[in-house]
Amino acid sequence: MVALDDTFLEAPFLPAAALTPRRIPWRQPSALPGFSGALGFTLFYVGLIILLPLAALAARPWEDGPLGVVHAILQPRTLAALRLSFAAALAAAAVNVVLGLLTAWVLGRYDFPGRRVVDALVDLPFALPTAVAGIALATLYGPNGWIGGVLEPLGVKVAYTPVGVFVALLAVGLPFVVRAVQPVLADLDASLEEAAETLGAGPLQTFSRVIVPALAPALLTGFAMAFARGAGEYGSVIFIAGNMPGVSEIAPLVVVTRLEQYDYAGAAAVGMAMLAVSLLALIGINAVQISLSRRGGR
Repeated sequence: MVALDDTFLEAPFLPAAALTPRRIPWRQPSALPGFSGALGFTLFYVGLIILLPLAALAARPWEDGPLGVVHAILQPRTLAALRLSFAAALAAAAVNVVLGLLTAWVLGRYDFPGRRVVDALVDLPFALPTAVAGIALATLYGPNGWIGGVLEPLGVKVAYTPVGVFVALLAVGLPFVVRAVQPVLADLDASLEEAAETLGAGPLQTFSRVIVPALAPALLTGFAMAFARGAGEYGSVIFIAGNMPGVSEIAPLVVVTRLEQYDYAGAAAVGMAMLAVSLLALIGINAVQISLSRRGGR
């Protein structure tokens, strides 16, 4: 037997924490290398594609001074266009939450002939050029269109009114809600619904107290994406809106009009106002979404 040296027995042992490699607290452990390079490329790409253009947009309006920025934004025509764009986007996104949830529910919970075709048609606004969608909507809801010709004698005018803007944003924003909710609905554990039914809950109670809270973060995500897309939508709206200043003119059209008039500072000022309102709205929506996620994790 080999005798152990007394000096070895008396030597202090290092703690286990000192033997383990030091890890950055906010970095998740990964067996794959390349974190520093991937992070650097991501920051460079985000800065070049997103932050740099936004910085240029925020710097351009001040060429005419603060009074020029205020004058460009507070013109009655500009305020009316901003009001219409954001109000129509908000209303369309809210309605699309209901319609998108219903569509995702039918596609995810029922098997019927043509389901794959309907599922593919939901993505059609993603692939269809916005100008083509606008022409189609204007033709359909115009005074001589298939739907507009029926509604016009009833006193309901859709095309060339703010209602037309709302209809166009409905068509554009629906896929965002459906695609945000559908995968979450597919992964929803069916045992939760069975447990609720076992405890005596009816279909309406199970839907409102079990399914809707589980889908709430996804619904908010779809709402945020539909709202952001609708607030800046241009191609599918101008053909059906009528573009009457102060009535059915949208904010992106005001920007384009000022660019055509070589008023670059004024166009940038309106764009900066749109960016500020959209950013505040998205921050508020994300804050609510984070709060709901934390409550669901408890």
